Amino acid sequence: MPSHVVPEQIPQIPAGKRLTGRLRSAAGRRIRDAGSIIVQAARDLHLSWPTVMDAFKAAARQVVEAPLPEVEVLGIDETRRGRPRWEQNPDSGKWQLTRDRWHTGFVDAHGVGGLLGQVEGRTVADVLAWLATTPLTWRKNIRHVTIDMSSTYRAALRTGLPHATVVVDHFHFVQLANKVLSLVRRRTTAEIRGRRGRATDPEWKARRRLLRNREDLTDEQFATMWNPLLDEGKIGQTLLTAWIAKESLRTLLALARTGADRHRIGQARYKFLTWCADADIPEVRTLTATVDRWWNEIAAFIAAFIDTGHSNAKSEGINRVIKLVARAAFGFRNATNQRLRTRCVTTRRARGHLRTAQL
Repeated sequence: MPSHVVPEQIPQIPAGKRLTGRLRSAAGRRIRDAGSIIVQAARDLHLSWPTVMDAFKAAARQVVEAPLPEVEVLGIDETRRGRPRWEQNPDSGKWQLTRDRWHTGFVDAHGVGGLLGQVEGRTVADVLAWLATTPLTWRKNIRHVTIDMSSTYRAALRTGLPHATVVVDHFHFVQLANKVLSLVRRRTTAEIRGRRGRATDPEWKARRRLLRNREDLTDEQFATMWNPLLDEGKIGQTLLTAWIAKESLRTLLALARTGADRHRIGQARYKFLTWCADADIPEVRTLTATVDRWWNEIAAFIAAFIDTGHSNAKSEGINRVIKLVARAAFGFRNATNQRLRTRCVTTRRARGHLRTAQL
């Protein structure tokens, strides 16, 4: 073809292209907005995998490059993405971690912004690196940060968001108390019976009801759990003592829903600490030390929940969506593509609802 001849083209099909821009846009939106996997979209549209992936990356720029919405409550939580990958340094011979098995997500925990960002790893440096990419005015607008019981995240927030109040959701403490109760059951059974628990043991029969909330048990169910353990001797009495410690902690945390004042909160805390101290059970003492170490964050949760209802529920919900996306794709080999996919699935719809509400 002579150099002065212009190839035939139309706005929808640029020169050198075989597909219309409308088809590429439809392929990208199917991944970005509908949450379809790339293989399925390629089959439905009769396109190749690289073509659909390129279309998705182009469509995802609208989400990645969009300015972050104003956030007053930031949620931080980790999710496991797969196995870690190690590679040996050819010069030093040492093995180096090239892909972490954890991702840290940053969520609008009180608004509709969805997943704001995600980084590989869950160290202090990883959290601070993401915060450094956000505008200073945006960070100053954050008043509360909801996390789980992660000392790493707490240390990072003291540096990156020193003005924000750190809040720990009560769910994690109840979960820890239930784990402690199971540890007490296994240890006492092994020490006194000299073996693992069996289906005929009263503590084994009551193991599930011990983990349930008292208000969720009928009087008959409670009696079926309590009386056989009380008659069992040391094993049952130790378990019931630990169970009461768990329920005392739940009573303390439940004050977040009652609008209790500082005096009532102090009384409930004293009752919990006194019972645990008198119990003289190693696992319960460990639970007490953990609660005492995190008391500032627990008190912040109680105060924040009373005033605003802040919790880490949205972070946990988005983690569930992230796992569903990975399961539908039968796993991800590329961590960067995984973060891009999950970011779009958990953010695009939320921002669309926000724009609709503002209009």
